[in-house]
Amino acid sequence: MNTNTTTTSLRAKSVPRGERPAAYVVDPAAARRQVWLELASGGTGLILALFMWGHMFLVGSILTGEAGFNWVAHMLEEYFIAQPTVAFILLAFIIHAITAGRKVPAQLKERKVMRDLGRDLNAFGKGFPGMARGDARFQPHLESILWIWQLRTGLIIIILGSFHLLLIGADVFRATMEGGLGIEAVRSMDRVGGGLWMVYAILLICVEFHASIGLYRLAIKWGFGARLGRHTLHRIEQVLLWLFLGLGVVVLAVLAGWLPAPLEFLLKG
Repeated sequence: MNTNTTTTSLRAKSVPRGERPAAYVVDPAAARRQVWLELASGGTGLILALFMWGHMFLVGSILTGEAGFNWVAHMLEEYFIAQPTVAFILLAFIIHAITAGRKVPAQLKERKVMRDLGRDLNAFGKGFPGMARGDARFQPHLESILWIWQLRTGLIIIILGSFHLLLIGADVFRATMEGGLGIEAVRSMDRVGGGLWMVYAILLICVEFHASIGLYRLAIKWGFGARLGRHTLHRIEQVLLWLFLGLGVVVLAVLAGWLPAPLEFLLKG
């Protein structure tokens, strides 16, 4: 522990509260506000990450062909599951963007510093060959790298995710008013195959990186899985990342019409 910091802390404790400099006085209201913001940010992040994994399996119904995809979509809309879910996720998305976005460097100068820091950290191992990424001494640098990439992917998700949510929301609620089906295999495949595959490919990569890193950092921050240790949690994060990223690539390829539905035979009697 830093000796100067310890000495300063002891001096602060020895001075009556009313006589302490402003730097030593903690505003309870501000502290509580930060805790609530952290809870809102982490809670909505957890909800969105779990939703995205569930969403992946639902969209993955396209692997069984158009009939399987339409059956899932029809069930969700017919039983009024899709409509409130879209509204709830849009609200959670907005809350998460606001509460987590408060940590984003606001000034261009600060963002340049973050960019330079990320570049230096990535090159760190080259200057110290004995300190590989698996080395415990590299862990603090790894945490910083993960935070930087979570921030970068989050900024992209705010733009592309908003576009996707508004697009799907408009389809679902218009269909609800007209008594039709808002999400259909033909419409989805036309959009993806017609050029939106690039948008969804970028969104897929960013979402999977952001969600897996976010859950890892959430587990570290709040002490979940503390017995497993950071190294094990990071390995779990990597497995989840590549598992859902791989599944997403296959689903996207089928939606774009590049691959036939590999499980379509399951629905053919």
